[in-house]
Amino acid sequence: MEIWITTLAIIVLIVMSAFFSGSETALTAVSRGRMKQLANQGDARGEGVNKLTENKERLIGALLIGNNMINVLSSALATTLFLSVFGETGVVYATVVMTVLLVIFAEVMPKYLAISKTDKFALTVQPVIRVFVMVVSPLAYAVDQTVRYILATFGVRFDDNESILSGHDELRGAVEVLHEEGSVDKEDRARLGGLLDLNELDVADVMIHRTNIEMVNADDPSEMIVKQILESQYTRLPVWRGETDNIVGIVHAKDMLRALHTVDNDPGKIDIMKIANKPWFVPDTTMLHDQLNAFLRRKAHVAIVVDEYGELEGLVTLEDIIEEIVGEIADEHDVEVTGVKNEADGSVLVDGSVPIRDLNRALGWELPDDEATTIAGLVIHEAKLIPMEKQAFTFYGKRFLVLKKVKNRIEKLRIK
Repeated sequence: MEIWITTLAIIVLIVMSAFFSGSETALTAVSRGRMKQLANQGDARGEGVNKLTENKERLIGALLIGNNMINVLSSALATTLFLSVFGETGVVYATVVMTVLLVIFAEVMPKYLAISKTDKFALTVQPVIRVFVMVVSPLAYAVDQTVRYILATFGVRFDDNESILSGHDELRGAVEVLHEEGSVDKEDRARLGGLLDLNELDVADVMIHRTNIEMVNADDPSEMIVKQILESQYTRLPVWRGETDNIVGIVHAKDMLRALHTVDNDPGKIDIMKIANKPWFVPDTTMLHDQLNAFLRRKAHVAIVVDEYGELEGLVTLEDIIEEIVGEIADEHDVEVTGVKNEADGSVLVDGSVPIRDLNRALGWELPDDEATTIAGLVIHEAKLIPMEKQAFTFYGKRFLVLKKVKNRIEKLRIK
């Protein structure tokens, strides 16, 4: 009778182990997006799954504790049972039998089932798992802190408020997998990647450098100012006075047209400072995500970028940030100057001012943009010097030949 009771207990424990193994697989693989959609449709189970997976470290820790306790207990009971039947050789029999049973019925089979029916499995088990996680949370927390302490002794540290699993990295990986499978094309992959990059880039990475800004001198004759604004390809131009670093306003072409209309189209009667709006200055370390939100809040399109000393660095527009997501935006008034030309021999002619990110997006390259913003800056950074014309360098699997240089600025490169 005792043998049958022990056998039944082992079977029950194997079923429980299978439950925990399948639950771990289903709850870590389930889509939080689909669960959120179910919750929005009134399914409380979807909300329950999302609450469970908010802290995956705690969830996995609790499930592993439960699974291992059950496996150890079932193996101990099996060893006792086989010892009573076969004597000392029962240890060998118990090891072989429990290994086969646990691998097939408590690990492989439930995980296969959980993977094939992830959402259904997760929704079904979430009520029981929520209760179990609440009960063993103190123990799971103690295990988590112990693991972090041990890892810290080897120089691996985690912030207490930092999740070990990165949501952005998971999303990037999912996009790459979908792209490789053909579900997401190159352009959509670039747009999704650009959206995720907004939290990693600052305005200095996308701004128009001060040397490339078209500006209006407030001290020029009114006729010259009006002509410059109306002939410009840009609708908003910075206004300076005294020196180019002294930005005193931003003038909009539409405001200029309204002002002309009120003075019977007489440019001589225009006062540029009465038309110009107050400039908005932002530090060059502002993250793109924050700057985008600031543009939307203020209903503005242009900001002047300054460094830590308040000196003019460049100009950033709402369009510049949007282009980081959707790619280059062109309209009927834009001058088409891409700065990139493919040659018949397979090489690429590139203007030195072309941003590295734009080049990577256009050609599918992976040149680093951590230390430099433009391709010319990358060459100077890697070469550790200001190169001469016709000087060539090889790095990142490509050959960079300097074709044209003006003073210390690289104007044209050939990359092969």
